[in-house]
Amino acid sequence: MLFAHGFGCSQEMWRHVVPGFAEDHRVVLFDHVGAGGSQLDAYDRRKYDTLHGYADDILEIIEALDLQDVVYVGHSVSAMMGVLAAIRDPSRFGALVLVGPSPRYIDDGDYRGGFSRTDIEGLLDTLDANYLGWSSAIAPIITGNADRPELGEELTESFCRTDPEIAGHFARVTFLSDNRRDLEEVTVPTLVIQTREDAIAPTSVGEYVHERIAGSAFTLLDATGHTPNLSEPGKLTEAIRAFLS
Repeated sequence: MLFAHGFGCSQEMWRHVVPGFAEDHRVVLFDHVGAGGSQLDAYDRRKYDTLHGYADDILEIIEALDLQDVVYVGHSVSAMMGVLAAIRDPSRFGALVLVGPSPRYIDDGDYRGGFSRTDIEGLLDTLDANYLGWSSAIAPIITGNADRPELGEELTESFCRTDPEIAGHFARVTFLSDNRRDLEEVTVPTLVIQTREDAIAPTSVGEYVHERIAGSAFTLLDATGHTPNLSEPGKLTEAIRAFLS
């Protein structure tokens, strides 16, 4: 199993989920270049100007470790990175698990991504102007669960450990991406996991992903917020295990 973290996070975000699979799976964790304990000098703005650069990294990890029949678990933007990687080389993948995926964050005609273009432009402008302030304001919204402020605090700390310049570029690539057409090219067995209340990827977006990936399964998790790997790791583990069984 290969676990990939979302924007502003690191592999630490999977620490409560991994134990549920470690006994009967080979578990591989990594940090995207520019995040966590990765080598910052390896960050190339040209390579990572689209999500394809990150998908290339995923395939490089799989090839370097000679992994086969990979169960790829991607959270948030890493869900679409996994989609792109699995389209490029489906022979390496046994399954995709997409947690809180969004192929496009900006509304477009009948498609409701959850944000207007003005919303996203304002979000990115605020991030560029005051990254630390933006982090402390947005993290509790992302995690939800207002009665559990420690979740927002952990995500804030994770954001604050990320280089602001890299984070700003990654945010633009993430929130301005559009991978809707890629969904129909997925041939790998796929599970889409969505929480009941997600400020970043509304339920309708998860349903959209499910409808456009042929044969995919959909689980509406009894959880709130965009980070069930932090807020409800047990329920997330159960949902993944049920799909793999």
